[in-house]
Amino acid sequence: MTPTRRALATTLALTALLATAPTTAQAAGTPQHPWYFDTLRVDDIWEHTKGEGITVAVIDSGVDLTLPELQGQVLDGTDLTASPQGAHVDTDGHGTDMAALIAGTGEGQGIQGLAPEAQVLPIRVTNGGMTTELPARWAAAIEYAVESGAQVINISQASPHDDPTRQAMAAALATAARNDVLIFAGSGNDGEGLNNPSAPNSLEGVVSVGAVDRTGEHIPYSTYGPQVTLAAPGNDVPGHCDGLSGPACVREEGGTSSATALASASAALIWSQHPDWTKNQVLRVMLNTAERSDDQRRDDYTGYGIVRPDRVIVDGEGDPGDPDSPPIFRDWEAGLVPPATPEPTPETTPDDSAEPAPGPEAEAAATSDDGSPLPWILGGTAAVVLVGLTGWLLLRRRA
Repeated sequence: MTPTRRALATTLALTALLATAPTTAQAAGTPQHPWYFDTLRVDDIWEHTKGEGITVAVIDSGVDLTLPELQGQVLDGTDLTASPQGAHVDTDGHGTDMAALIAGTGEGQGIQGLAPEAQVLPIRVTNGGMTTELPARWAAAIEYAVESGAQVINISQASPHDDPTRQAMAAALATAARNDVLIFAGSGNDGEGLNNPSAPNSLEGVVSVGAVDRTGEHIPYSTYGPQVTLAAPGNDVPGHCDGLSGPACVREEGGTSSATALASASAALIWSQHPDWTKNQVLRVMLNTAERSDDQRRDDYTGYGIVRPDRVIVDGEGDPGDPDSPPIFRDWEAGLVPPATPEPTPETTPDDSAEPAPGPEAEAAATSDDGSPLPWILGGTAAVVLVGLTGWLLLRRRA
């Protein structure tokens, strides 16, 4: 362990008394009270906010709203898969677990989420496994989430990153940025393999989230690199170990999927407490209040640090700064071309000395020559990005 990582581990251990305190059933972690609730002082956070007024879009395998902890928490959503069955169908279970980590109520001994009064907008893009159409579906899903009023988008998925992916998602990511929407995506679970960058987490406009354990240490499977922006707990996190029909459990080994859901929930809590803030301000305070080592420098393993929404909500820390200034992706956002808008029709000033009104031929010509460009179409990228996309692999760690 490096001195930097040792310092961070010591800080978190002292904060939560997790490494040395005698364990009890609750301190050891349960689906209703996972270990990070103590670290993040969740009970204190909930005295201020539980995420009310915030919608988090979960782009994943669907969300099963019949689970007790998700009843009343899930909106209608949409299914973008090749054979749609509905956004509330989840044969894989992954999307449902992510939704529960964000907004679960703990009812019926189910998963207790970090922001239990936030609403989940389910957008089904896969039922697990491989698909050649994932980037196009991500793009359509982001556009749908923006149009549906989501403030936060959670993508606990990853695939190889190449130029077709960037092209497929460029317009959708620009749409989200223009509409003040935050996007979080898992950094991937390839840290022990080739550690190749993946999408969408390494694309401009997406906050990449890595995974740490209960000591604050980077988990080896968590993909690392310059794209990592923040980190959150990835192991010993609630889920369903035997499928959605079984009871909730605590998974000893999870993934950056879970870390991403907890980062999204943290943003929802902060935004709920400060509804007048922009995405730039929410992200800025998340960055400058994140738990990090004493040298306060960013690294490729946890980015700017581990999310600490309690510091913002309970302690009032963090300077939101300029609402219009992005804390990251500045050059990218500055270069975004605004969508085209119709040019105004020139107005004429009444003049008593003007010539007589034009005849029928001239009037017909005037009214048929609009001069305004076609409106900007949000879904315009979906049809052109499917050509040539092969071999997409969904990289998700299953406990």
